[in-house]
Amino acid sequence: MQIVVLAGQLTPDQVPESLVMVGGKPFVDWQLERFVASGARSLVMCVGLQGEQIETHVRRALDRGLMVGYSYAGEQLVGTGGALRRAFARLEDDFVLTYGGRYLPFDYAAPLQDLRTHPEALATLTVAAGSGGVALEGDWVSRYDGPPGSGFGDCGAIALRRSALADIEDGAVWPLEALFRKLSRQRKLRAFVAPAAGYDVGSPELERYVRGLP
Repeated sequence: MQIVVLAGQLTPDQVPESLVMVGGKPFVDWQLERFVASGARSLVMCVGLQGEQIETHVRRALDRGLMVGYSYAGEQLVGTGGALRRAFARLEDDFVLTYGGRYLPFDYAAPLQDLRTHPEALATLTVAAGSGGVALEGDWVSRYDGPPGSGFGDCGAIALRRSALADIEDGAVWPLEALFRKLSRQRKLRAFVAPAAGYDVGSPELERYVRGLP
């Protein structure tokens, strides 16, 4: 399984979210432990400014049996979708996409398994019950951008086919949400309901969660 991490976001102090200290170690360490436990063998980090810091830390401090590659966004800001498209040559036929500041306490392989059993779909979005704007019809996402509080919440992990990006020009500036809206309209976006919504880096909820891990 390949996991792709959009890790270009910086804190107000210009520190990569991946390197924010959580429970006594950089946040990316917690993510990688969860990825490996989920069966990941390949990892692509999509990085931007300060990306060299992430690469140096992962190369020097971590040895978890992962093959790790990096895709640098460059000086031009191209949005989350543009950053993913820039990594196109490194992507496997299907993969799990998540964010450098998001931790999900679940099996990252689960949405990918759902996608692989439904060839008619192009993606499987992980959602959780709550106050988001994702509407479902059975196991399919019928609307991604509904009013807040109208449905499920986007957990921040999605299984995606590489082919969904093939027709998008490299260098185009666009957000991933535009792709999710398009796939939901085409009825190509499935939903995997996770048991928990997950945690954002810097939140007290994440700090409490990781301190309870063995």
